[in-house]
Amino acid sequence: MSDSDSTLSQAADAVEEASNHPALDVLARAGFAVMALLHVIIGAIAIAVAFGQPGEAEPTGAIEQLAANAWGPAVMWGCVAACLGLALWQASEATLRARRLPRKERLAKLVSSGFLAIAYGSVGLSFAGFAVGLRGDSSESTRDFSASLMGTLWGLWALVALGLTIVGIGVYFVFKGIRRGFKEELFHFDGTRRGRLIDSLGISGHIAKGAALCLTGLLFVIAAAKHNANESTGLDGSLKALRDHPFGPYLLVAIGAGFIAYGIFALIRSRFGRM
Repeated sequence: MSDSDSTLSQAADAVEEASNHPALDVLARAGFAVMALLHVIIGAIAIAVAFGQPGEAEPTGAIEQLAANAWGPAVMWGCVAACLGLALWQASEATLRARRLPRKERLAKLVSSGFLAIAYGSVGLSFAGFAVGLRGDSSESTRDFSASLMGTLWGLWALVALGLTIVGIGVYFVFKGIRRGFKEELFHFDGTRRGRLIDSLGISGHIAKGAALCLTGLLFVIAAAKHNANESTGLDGSLKALRDHPFGPYLLVAIGAGFIAYGIFALIRSRFGRM
């Protein structure tokens, strides 16, 4: 190993050691708790929508509910710190802690944890937007994004790719729930009655979230196929589209209950899960 390689390795080790600081662990766990709370609120909104009540069943709608109180700005900035801490922890998982893994596993970790780092960072920025008074219709923002993408040379194919990627993530969540792939994240209660209950929450929650993501991704693909950006309305639009079908309200209630189950599971994971 050359002197330069040795220096880079030592620098990476130092950064990795810094990323193991207890403060980042606390922030990451707080971030998991914030995401858990968002899922519970999204699930409650979805159930309310099934019964004809207004609301946006997606992160921005949930954030708006959290912001609507006297402590709103302080809560928003606290959630910004927690989500960005979680994003930073996922980024370190994707890069620093994956350095010694075999190449195939290292690549898989880079993709999975890297995507989560971007997703959690985006939620943190949404909290920051609400903290400074910015509001917006997320479905309208999604339609605007799709329309601007369609206006580019490879926009339609990019929109299809985005939709299929979201569908793929949804399928991953469904299979993770069915195969109990979440067990490696939370094994604190294995073999106990609580453990069986937590497994039930994990299974139903992952399947419901996966189904919702599949619907969201399909709307992007349909929007590209029809050359109509109005078809792509994000998570909120995909769930509300269910309401107009004969058994849609029942499915919407089931998905909402699944989101609440996922939120409770994630809240338990934020306290007892492996980091």
